[in-house]
Amino acid sequence: MTAPRPSSPRLAGVVGAPVGHSLSPLIHTTWARRAGVPFHYIPIEAEGGDVGFKRVVEGLRTAGFRGVNVTLPFKEAALALAEDASAATAAIGAANMLTFTQDGVIADNSDADGFADGLRETGAAPLRSALVLGAGGSARAIVYALRSLIGVENVVIANRTRARAGALASSFGGVQAIDWADRDASAADADVVVNTTSIGMARDGASTDATPLRLDRARAGTLVCDIVYAPLETAFLREARARGLPTMDGLEMLMRQALPGFRAWAGGEGVVDQELRASCEAALSARGAL
Repeated sequence: MTAPRPSSPRLAGVVGAPVGHSLSPLIHTTWARRAGVPFHYIPIEAEGGDVGFKRVVEGLRTAGFRGVNVTLPFKEAALALAEDASAATAAIGAANMLTFTQDGVIADNSDADGFADGLRETGAAPLRSALVLGAGGSARAIVYALRSLIGVENVVIANRTRARAGALASSFGGVQAIDWADRDASAADADVVVNTTSIGMARDGASTDATPLRLDRARAGTLVCDIVYAPLETAFLREARARGLPTMDGLEMLMRQALPGFRAWAGGEGVVDQELRASCEAALSARGAL
């Protein structure tokens, strides 16, 4: 009797610049091993800005990839490449998932759900006000999550370029843009502060001691979140913990935002648990990013 031939492996990946730091391959590989599915997920560096990103995406689609996650700095460019997008993704104006079908490219944004799920896991009290630092593609997903999924009434955005913060604020109701210089004072009125910038990230020789905000004016109980996960404990989170403030690190959002992609491309269900987090923390520790 002839043994059945193994099915062709399903292919997906994560595209960004840089992308070598990404833990997404480890997360998806862990879930594929658990589920016993033939699935390969790889990091892909895109050079040449948005033009280079488009060329990479077209090449991956031709090569038979089922889809890709998209990370900095291409989340807004990713949406522009898609023929179709979910309602939430269109509202956010940025995509971190592209799924390739016979009919074209479908854009989704799982960052919003991943962030919202992470917030719920913290058990934070009802959040009525938020300060978001940054105005890029990730910030758009965070603002959408805060307003539409968590129900935060008042959201303030601070970005080094005021016009960019204003453009993001105008996309959502109940959102205000402020000058970057006013961010420390604004933290005094926030139930949750979220860093969506790359400040504090271990990249391009930048100092990991930098923080996007001083927390000396934050009130007791303010939840401090950082979507940076390399290093896992950023200087921003370290200061928050030293002040006794509750925190949520970037790994929480990263693990949860990966779930829809694994479901769509591998055909399986992933589980975010302590074992997965321990694997991610071990990888960060090996890189000196814990």
